[in-house]
Amino acid sequence: CALLQEVKAVVSTQSTGKVQREKPRYNFHFILSKPPNHYTNLPFDYHHPSNFLLILLQLPSNTFTTYTTFLFCSYNNNQIILPKKMSRTSILFSISDRVGVLEEYLSVIKRHDVNMTRIESRPSKNSNWDYDFFLDFESNPDNQDKVDGMLAELRESGVEVTKLSEGEIQKGVSQVPWFPRKISDLDEFGNKTLEYGSELSADHPGFTDEVYRERRRVITEIAQTYKHGNPIPRIEYTPDEIKTWGQVYSGLKKLFVTHACRQHRYVFPLLEQNCGYSADNIPQLQDVSNFLKECTGFTLRPVTGLLSSRDFLNGFAFRVFHATQYVRHHSTPFYTPEPDVCHELLGHAPLFADPDFADFSQEIGLASLGASDEDIEKLATCYWYTVEFGLCKEAETVKAYGAGLLSSFGELEYSLSGKPELRPFDPFEACKVKYPITQYQPLYFVADSFQGSKEKMRHFAETLERPFSLRYNPYTQSVEILDTRDKLVNLANTIKSQAASLSSALQKLKFLD
Repeated sequence: CALLQEVKAVVSTQSTGKVQREKPRYNFHFILSKPPNHYTNLPFDYHHPSNFLLILLQLPSNTFTTYTTFLFCSYNNNQIILPKKMSRTSILFSISDRVGVLEEYLSVIKRHDVNMTRIESRPSKNSNWDYDFFLDFESNPDNQDKVDGMLAELRESGVEVTKLSEGEIQKGVSQVPWFPRKISDLDEFGNKTLEYGSELSADHPGFTDEVYRERRRVITEIAQTYKHGNPIPRIEYTPDEIKTWGQVYSGLKKLFVTHACRQHRYVFPLLEQNCGYSADNIPQLQDVSNFLKECTGFTLRPVTGLLSSRDFLNGFAFRVFHATQYVRHHSTPFYTPEPDVCHELLGHAPLFADPDFADFSQEIGLASLGASDEDIEKLATCYWYTVEFGLCKEAETVKAYGAGLLSSFGELEYSLSGKPELRPFDPFEACKVKYPITQYQPLYFVADSFQGSKEKMRHFAETLERPFSLRYNPYTQSVEILDTRDKLVNLANTIKSQAASLSSALQKLKFLD
């Protein structure tokens, strides 16, 4: 939903698929959301979105005294309006509470005619300010000067502004790619898949199978409706799908005993007991997600296909794994050209129940927030050689923990056959190594431990070019930019409290001994 100054097309209905060109009529629904579940819907009907700022200026002065979210929709006779392609610019700043302060800053935005799509406020955690504001704007090359002018005027008025942008980074301009600030922001890109989903490439095993294609379409449409906080839709799998799953499940389970790492071997029977893992039943994502959340706080989120590296890794920062729900084509049960539910539940899910592995995965995710495209490529490569195709030491042997190995019969055996090259895991080296995606890996990196790998990733992340540090708040499931003294003091107090609890526990253990 957005406030649109131009309309590219109006889609009449899904059945006809016709595109009509006409002048739209804007209808705004201004929603104030206050905890716990109170909503006020203020409908307005204007012909031009710039009037939205006038609405804000007319609000009571106490509107922003609690956490408030503004959502607006634009319709044209109940039809969907498609905007021209635009990116989003997000800014955050803090203000002191005084008479007319909100009107003052909103007037700056109005003067520059910037199209605002979201504004949020909450009490500031900085003692120097009263409220923190988060604003999203539509931006493109045509209006970038307006956005920059608005930011410059805000800074001249004494406001400390942090700019977060989505889209191409201009050379010589200091800005940070847009990133999700709270777990519900993952809804912003949950359906922005790169390929597959309901559409199959010509070399896909199910490309000519119309029944399979239709089944994939139905399952991906179910995933498209998902929003954070909702139960994950349950899939009623067909006998053919369960048969394919059973073939993969039974074959891999035998190999897990000798090839999988200790953590995977420990968790897998628990998944059978608690989540319905068996050869004749495909577990539901919601049941597995509930189990993982109890173990490490990790959750699953349905996705229609492959996400970009940035979006996928951003999810890890919030301990969220995007998982598909469809099953590979029955003609090739031991091969799939893209992730499917067998890969997600047999390869990935068990390790997310291990605390050290969960922490390691989140470390990669946190490093990806606001990272440059170049650094995203480095992090994605580290992810490939660990979470997907990683090996680890276990006593005097080497075992597999990467999901790409644990969901592939052939490569799981090959990786431990002595044929490929093995190197100790070092993110500074791994990030430079190109990897093939259509054949077995010629090189695997071996981790000493998940805990050790986490520390190495943390050290690696500190060398990436990012003008701020982040902290994940597990209570609010949000990330906080550590850019003020007060935020650092709050973090130090949290660590101090945790250290006191640790000290107390150690003293009690010493007394018992």
